[in-house]
Amino acid sequence: MGRNLTIDVLKIVLAFFVVFLHMNFLKETFPVLSYVLVNGLFRIAVPVFLVITGFYFCPIDNFKKLKKWLFRTFLLYAIWMLLYISYWKDSDQIFLTVLFGYHHLWYLIGTFFSGILLYFMKKKSSVILISAALLLFVTGYCVQVSGNLHYFDKDQDSVLNMYMMYRNFLFVCFPFLTIGFLINQYAIDLSKYNHSYLVPLIAILAVLGESFFNYYWVSAENTDILFSLLFACPAVFLYFKNIYIKTNSKILAHLSTAIYVVHPMLMKSSVYTEMQSPFKVLIFFAVLIPLSFVLVYLNNKLKYLL
Repeated sequence: MGRNLTIDVLKIVLAFFVVFLHMNFLKETFPVLSYVLVNGLFRIAVPVFLVITGFYFCPIDNFKKLKKWLFRTFLLYAIWMLLYISYWKDSDQIFLTVLFGYHHLWYLIGTFFSGILLYFMKKKSSVILISAALLLFVTGYCVQVSGNLHYFDKDQDSVLNMYMMYRNFLFVCFPFLTIGFLINQYAIDLSKYNHSYLVPLIAILAVLGESFFNYYWVSAENTDILFSLLFACPAVFLYFKNIYIKTNSKILAHLSTAIYVVHPMLMKSSVYTEMQSPFKVLIFFAVLIPLSFVLVYLNNKLKYLL
């Protein structure tokens, strides 16, 4: 079986979700809609990436394959941490930044560590795997909500509100990687059911509803983890997985990675931050997309860049 073009297209869409998220899309003009998108819909991106990674983790059934997978993942992380070094080298928490990843690169190092954990647990029963995934996810969710509600004193509150306390390999990456792994292991398939499109649709509506609830009744602060992601992200993956279009090209898969890893570099550049043009966003994408294709081309020559 070749690559599924539909999944590669989905990954492109998810990469743009991450870009819009980091842009705080529509925040100045439509704050409520912006919150529901930025802290709702767009938050499905990384967990769906993790579900996809977990799904294709199944063939890694011996230590040799694991080492190759880990080398590939860590090298990608190391290369981009070096490329972003000017942004984090003066941090007061350099060790924690390296351990948990700078900004968006947390996803790569999180995948690395959660992959190790899943490899050594993959032969456990599905009950143990599901229980561990649920317990860890709910723990991370509770840590985040506790921080957003600011119930504790200043020192405790500042710790709870550190992204790395809840957005890490244990509380986010491992649960969704495990879900993707179990989907493959048990050949879970939505296509056998009538109106299967309703499953991801209802799940996405739940994400939007939860983010709307958070905005008005919990906290209007940024929210990385929504409880509904636990159901919505597998549902989105399951639906698009069954729209199978065979391809042997990795261009779109690499393009999604390129968009993901490089966009903050443009976003944080002085040229972009100081730009006053009303077409600022359009100019940004006019640069981002060709630059991402250049990275795809360079990756074909150099390898390991994406």
